[in-house]
Amino acid sequence: MQSPDLESLAPSFQPQNFLVLVVDDLRQNLKIVGTMLDEAGYGTTFSTSGPQALERVKAARPDLIVLDLMMPDMSGLDVCRTLKASPEFREIPIIFLTASHRQDHLLKAFELGAVDYVTKPFSSAELLARVRTHLELKHTRDQLQRVLSEVQRMATIDSLTGVLNRRCLFDIANREFERSQRYGSVFTLLMLDVDHFKRINDTYGHRVGDEVLKELTQAIQRSLRQVDQFGRYGGEEFVIVLPEIPLHLARQVGDRLRMLSSQLSVPTKNDPISLTVSIGIAAYDPQDKAVEDIFERADRALYQAKAEGRDRCCVWGEFDGSNTPVSAM
Repeated sequence: MQSPDLESLAPSFQPQNFLVLVVDDLRQNLKIVGTMLDEAGYGTTFSTSGPQALERVKAARPDLIVLDLMMPDMSGLDVCRTLKASPEFREIPIIFLTASHRQDHLLKAFELGAVDYVTKPFSSAELLARVRTHLELKHTRDQLQRVLSEVQRMATIDSLTGVLNRRCLFDIANREFERSQRYGSVFTLLMLDVDHFKRINDTYGHRVGDEVLKELTQAIQRSLRQVDQFGRYGGEEFVIVLPEIPLHLARQVGDRLRMLSSQLSVPTKNDPISLTVSIGIAAYDPQDKAVEDIFERADRALYQAKAEGRDRCCVWGEFDGSNTPVSAM
């Protein structure tokens, strides 16, 4: 998985990539401002009233709004107030055009969320400089938000397989544990391990071993419910969190995944690689003190599955003996 490209945060500014909505009740003003923006390369769209502007914002989703302050029926301040109250449109920068020099109007515009104003009469250079400045700021902010979202996503994802990582899995399981404690709901953990994975790495190399893990995770991911949480616990070991699934149904899920894994065939330069997996299953118990208790039981059940010959599921509480760990074969 590639890291976010931080160098791409501030690419060269391209006016043609931005749409500006101009709102004024005087068509002559629309023509003047529109010509300035068109000649600078911006895309433009227009409205002649406040209500029409609100509809145009929904339809066109402009990158910036140049808004006349004083209009009949619905003023520019009212348009601004409405847009800034909307989670969907509040981030669109608004520049007011005004012939008024009243400080209370200008202060109100900024209080409502406007980013700037231009006093009539104005020059083309002044208007274009302000438009460009605020579009560049918005563009950079949007890029930063996208990178932040990607960084946050990567913090929860295993870089090799693209499924959840160990930390995220544990956090999800802990939330399910707390929900079960609070509401008495059930959830189950499946701990899955690829049998003889070291032999695959030693025979074919780690690159092929990585491909085996990718093929397996993709196949498993496709077979699970949307609410199920699947991730890599470490090495060739994976965990699946099954909300609202009791042990007997979890056993069916485990058997299905075991059969699915055995049907996979990973191509190599020579013969394709076939797989088997061992699975340990444990469920929430009201006597549990922490979610780690469930992980420990699932891990012990997994060791039991391996001790019994691998390529099988083992449910905690179903096998004979004292439920103590058995060394893997």
